Amino acid sequence: ESPTQRVGAEPLKSFGQVTHAIPMLSLDNAFSEAELSEFDRRVRERLQMGEQHITYSAEPKLDGLAVSLLYRNGNLEQAATRGDGMTGEEITQNVRTIQAVPLRLRGNGVPGLLEVRGEVFMPKAGFERFNDTARKRGEKTFVNPRNAAAGSLRQLDPRITAQRPLAMYCYGTGQVEGTTLPDHHSAILDQLREWGLPVSPERRSVTGVEGCLEYYQKIQSRRDNLPYEIDGVVYKVDDIEQQRRLGFVSRAPRWALAHKFAAQEELTRVVDIEVQVGRTGALTPVARLEPVFVGGVTVTNATLHNEDEVRRKDVRIGDTVVVRRAGDVIPEVVNVVTERRPADAREFLMHTRCPVCGSEVVRVEGEAVARCSGGLFCSAQRKQSIKHFASRRAMDVEGLGDKLVDQLVDEGLIDSVADLYRLTAEQLAALERMGEKSARNLVDAIETSKATTLSRFLYALGIREVGEATAAALAADLGSLDAVKRADEERLQQVPDVGPVVAAHIVRFFQQPHNIEVVEALIAHGIHWPAIEHSAAQDKPLAGQTFVLTGTLHRMTRDGAKALLQSLGAKVAGSVSKKTSYVVVGDDPGSKLAKAESLGVEVLDEAAFIRLLDEYGMTP
Repeated sequence: ESPTQRVGAEPLKSFGQVTHAIPMLSLDNAFSEAELSEFDRRVRERLQMGEQHITYSAEPKLDGLAVSLLYRNGNLEQAATRGDGMTGEEITQNVRTIQAVPLRLRGNGVPGLLEVRGEVFMPKAGFERFNDTARKRGEKTFVNPRNAAAGSLRQLDPRITAQRPLAMYCYGTGQVEGTTLPDHHSAILDQLREWGLPVSPERRSVTGVEGCLEYYQKIQSRRDNLPYEIDGVVYKVDDIEQQRRLGFVSRAPRWALAHKFAAQEELTRVVDIEVQVGRTGALTPVARLEPVFVGGVTVTNATLHNEDEVRRKDVRIGDTVVVRRAGDVIPEVVNVVTERRPADAREFLMHTRCPVCGSEVVRVEGEAVARCSGGLFCSAQRKQSIKHFASRRAMDVEGLGDKLVDQLVDEGLIDSVADLYRLTAEQLAALERMGEKSARNLVDAIETSKATTLSRFLYALGIREVGEATAAALAADLGSLDAVKRADEERLQQVPDVGPVVAAHIVRFFQQPHNIEVVEALIAHGIHWPAIEHSAAQDKPLAGQTFVLTGTLHRMTRDGAKALLQSLGAKVAGSVSKKTSYVVVGDDPGSKLAKAESLGVEVLDEAAFIRLLDEYGMTP
């Protein structure tokens, strides 16, 4: 644990996976005073506080990379990235090199187990020094401090990370065992500081919307002079018991909000409007721009989303436009400066043939997006499908980047995702800029990816509108690939949160012979996952029944209620339908109650719901 021994591990071949015992949730965003006021109103209503002011803990929103630190008996045992919130990458050896992170906690009352969460970032001065040194050496520079921090933490060699000027501020906790933390968030941060963990010196406790806005304006006025990049401020209800009562919704807590700064805007000229073909065949018009520096990044293109958006904004080639980075991230064209429009400005016309493969472009009635009908015959879709399949949250093939996928397709080595598993080290080593060691590492990574989960595999297939959450729901509900392939639209719509549109996409995907051939080839190459046991669930008392939860419960959180129901074999859906068995209603239930009443679905208030749980020995 000596602080002089921060660097010593050998370079890794790949990062291991870490499952977060308590999910690392994202935050809802606000971009205006009205959205902040609405957030505060919802908090007060759910807590039944009327016009009383809420005390919030406020601090700058750092523009870095979220990480989790796990201390056991005061010693740093593990560090991990946030990842998708459920699973991240282990980066312990890299985080050990950050001088601000204590390898051992100090002081009294250190818990037996303490998970600390925070943001790793690169201070502005360090970023400038690093880029200046890199330029002098003729090496690659980073575009902004956030990219620099993220890239530094994902180095397989911790000696490289140790050379990067990284820092960290902690903003909360996850698992805690062996002690009781203070009952206010601000006091928890004070306690973390006493144990030697870095916390923001700019944090404050504020009262009500007025206090939040005053803090926001002060931080915004000092933004350029702060030693690190921020993109807003974060408010959290300070009282931990109030946080517990407020609970969570979807993937965000109801008790916290990120108040983003207004996006920075600049003027530039549209040089051209090109069309990109995505992995699902979607044709997206993209404005090619004269380079312009916006929000710390040089922007050269901006999405125009679809043909209707181009028409609505009347963007033409040659126009001068206002460009901003929405949420300080995604470049977008805000509007056209029509008074500067040149006489030779040209209107955009959507292609009738795919610009990549020449197949007919089809736009389904009622949809805004035009699509290439070439499917897997289109090389653009083929490349994108392979990139998606190999991505970190899908099959996670370490080392298979976008440029290498392009190279493999262009060289004719792969025509589909199944061909990845036929690649040899000899074939790869013959590629430009690919040595024998890199080739062997990639073959090993492809082999490692064969052991996966059904939900990751379904997501990796790239079925339209089947994201990670939907793939997980399909795997949990149907239990096997064969069951997913055989399911008709009616059966698929019984899966929580799968509606008629998604169900139709899934059925169409598995009706295509080429898709079935590829899936069968993947299985033949040895892709496998643990069997999902469903027989036990069928024997549980609420098996086959579907519940919907709405409103605020007092005896438990909705997540707690969901866990109890699932342990009894029930499904918990996000929307009410004729197939719903019960709707459990708490305070402030919203439209789901009205939908249940209109469909004649049985409604349980909290007291009736607890009586139902009591029948099966599940008293909360």
